[in-house]
Amino acid sequence: MQISGNSAIVVGGAGGLGEATVRRLHGAGAKIVVADMADDKGRALEAELGVRYVRTDATSEDSVNAAIAEAESLGPLRISVDTHGGPASGGRLVGKDGAPLDLEGFKTTITFYLTAVFNVMRLAAAAIARQELQDEGGRGVIINTASIAGYEGQIGQVPYSAAKGGVIGMTLVAARDLSPLGIRVVTIAPGTVNTPAYGKAADQLEQYWGAQVPFPKRMGRSTEYGQLAASIIENDYLNGEVIRLDGGLRFPPK
Repeated sequence: MQISGNSAIVVGGAGGLGEATVRRLHGAGAKIVVADMADDKGRALEAELGVRYVRTDATSEDSVNAAIAEAESLGPLRISVDTHGGPASGGRLVGKDGAPLDLEGFKTTITFYLTAVFNVMRLAAAAIARQELQDEGGRGVIINTASIAGYEGQIGQVPYSAAKGGVIGMTLVAARDLSPLGIRVVTIAPGTVNTPAYGKAADQLEQYWGAQVPFPKRMGRSTEYGQLAASIIENDYLNGEVIRLDGGLRFPPK
């Protein structure tokens, strides 16, 4: 599928992975809506690149639909990439004080990292399904973001691992559901990616995690996520797959 001339919605597009994807797709000729809650970063991208920023709550049907409508106004909506984040809880199932892990924190993590992904995917799919058929009967592609924690979560990551494991589990089923409509679904599962969100801790994390990555011995880069997202969009035979982007890293227990 061609990127140029089509519109795309990038949910979480003002964050590290999302911004890299926005820049990559913009450079390839897509018309993009940056759907995020980070107003300053979103508006800065809008001013710099000429993309559209729409303040978007991924957990809200109305909010996501508004961003999708904006994307549809720019051209045929054939691309949805979801990289959004949110609050996440953690801790051992039973703490040193004997208290069980907080249920509300678990629910919040699931809401932002699994339910909201489902929300974006279902609404984007409905919009992409309205587009005209292209080559080989295709209409578009949906890219979700999981994590290698969905495979081998570390101690204290039960809520996050459950959410990301859910995203992984939805991938093939969603691809099968949407195949009659010509919509592909692929998930990227990053390992440790060095993004601006780490702030001053980035150098320390680079030293810690970089040494554990088989090759190359460094943390991942946001640009590598954006590069993979573009490759997925352009390769029509990638469907129903979860792609690890981790340099061969497997998380240790802690």
